[in-house]
Amino acid sequence: MFGTMQRGVGAYAKVGLETGVAAASPHKLIVMLYDGAMVSILSGITNMKAGNVPAKGAAISKAINIIDNGLRAALDKKAGGEIAENLDALYEYISARLLKANLSNDPAILEEAHALLSELRDAWNAIDPQAAAAPAPMRAPTLMSA
Repeated sequence: MFGTMQRGVGAYAKVGLETGVAAASPHKLIVMLYDGAMVSILSGITNMKAGNVPAKGAAISKAINIIDNGLRAALDKKAGGEIAENLDALYEYISARLLKANLSNDPAILEEAHALLSELRDAWNAIDPQAAAAPAPMRAPTLMSA
């Protein structure tokens, strides 16, 4: 019974993710890639500390796949120039560190990779073109004292 319910919940979550991807702006898709890689790294840390080798390997492999086939593949080196080249080198470094963490069973390396991706995600969010075009949120009026 629980297996059937679990599959149903998983299918529902997958549809939600696919809908989010289909409706997302290119900027938001990159955020989703960062989030996916970071969640996978956290899963790798958890499974590494628990001694669950197959799950650790799967989580780290997923993070590497997202970085190499998502973030690196999305770079436009012609339009992005030096910034894109530097990002490519950083993504390559992060992937290599993830592989090293997997082979040496070192959670500190996973934490380093997570921190780097977190900084990149924050920087990417700071340049969101939709946030710049959006009107400023309304604030509640303040009462002036007499």
